Amino acid sequence: MSQRSAGNRSISEKISQLGPTWLAGAIAAGPASMASLLSGGASFGYTLLWVVVISAIFGALAQYLATKLALATEEGLVETVERRLGKPWAWLLVADVVLVAGFAQLIIMKTVASVSGLLTPVGAQVWGVAWAVFLAVGLAGGGYRIAELGAKVVVTAVVIAFVASVFVIPIDAGAAAGGLLPTIPSGGAIAAAGILGGAVHITIITMQTYTVKTRGWTRGDADLARFDISVSMLVAFGIFSIATFLVAAGALFGNVDGQGLQAIGAAQALEPIAGPFAQRLFLLGLLGAAVSTLGGNTLVPPYVVADKLGWATDVSDTRYRALLAGTALVSGVGAFIPGGFLGQLVLVLAVGTVGTPFALALVVVLLNDPETAGEAPSVALNLGGVIVFGVASVLAGNFVAGQLGSGLTLLSGSVLAFAAVLAFATLLLVGSHLRAQFGDSNTAAVSK
Repeated sequence: MSQRSAGNRSISEKISQLGPTWLAGAIAAGPASMASLLSGGASFGYTLLWVVVISAIFGALAQYLATKLALATEEGLVETVERRLGKPWAWLLVADVVLVAGFAQLIIMKTVASVSGLLTPVGAQVWGVAWAVFLAVGLAGGGYRIAELGAKVVVTAVVIAFVASVFVIPIDAGAAAGGLLPTIPSGGAIAAAGILGGAVHITIITMQTYTVKTRGWTRGDADLARFDISVSMLVAFGIFSIATFLVAAGALFGNVDGQGLQAIGAAQALEPIAGPFAQRLFLLGLLGAAVSTLGGNTLVPPYVVADKLGWATDVSDTRYRALLAGTALVSGVGAFIPGGFLGQLVLVLAVGTVGTPFALALVVVLLNDPETAGEAPSVALNLGGVIVFGVASVLAGNFVAGQLGSGLTLLSGSVLAFAAVLAFATLLLVGSHLRAQFGDSNTAAVSK
């Protein structure tokens, strides 16, 4: 923390120090979120608007819970879990993060390769190999940040186009108001889980603790952290999400096949603003979002594994560099996965929703352990955490039930097994914590 207290910082100083949640918001506003919002609006009109609204609110709350834990411990989540709960729990968290982020990595790479193929005469699979090599070399040497910077500029242009489209495309105010009433339409479980999963996701919850630690923030920076979360997740991500969804519901619902939405069809949402350039602008924006997210997501599995093994989490450690490069190269396999990438991007966030309640439970339990966080959270904050956990769990359950309702396949069976393991671990964690709270032991007893 700087010598000047957080409470005395001016607005301009706070803006200049935006960091952890701004990064999380940038990842949250990636191609999977864009696909989920477009698919949800195109398929169900305004019906899922309530999910879009609470996603920004719940996303901000989840990031605040993770930030509050990191400010108290000055550690990453994996380190805190191992110290207080034991190695098995830390390894389970690492496995959860790696599986969710690894699946996302393959589909994001497929998106980058597929969109590159649509924009050029070169095939998607060739692009997949090329992007994987570029990613490996760039991340290991630091050059990938140049591509990310260019990608962020393009993404900003597309977000501005979606926001501007809200003022051009007729929005049915009555239908939009009706969409604020919580209901999940038939076939909407994946879309709802995908929309919420964009903001409340195990990857950004876990990485928030590491970016706060890297910034060197402590309890004295709590005011700055709250400002960071409010601006980044509530305002910036909230505007992006609501604008994108309203444009999709107003321009695409009833005009395209939402369930089988393809990138070319989704580009119609920008025609009122971009006219004949809508398709290229949308594809460039989707590519920019994917490229920007790809770099950050590639770091996640190597980071948590290296942290668990006690390695340095920068390229000065050759083991970490090799793990990072290997992750980047393996992601090239994503370009060879068959099927439409927009639907698969929605599935990425829905699967992530299955892994998120466990991470939320860990954060809330550790925050309420006096020997971990010291001062206990307020009743209101605890209640908010429980509500986020509950809603995420219900949407994850609906998604799993929907997958099983479609028949037991390799994918649905894997999701079911993944969900069962994490559900059992979460129940054990919460039950043990409650027993510790009302008994004579403490949270560390969970490790036994």
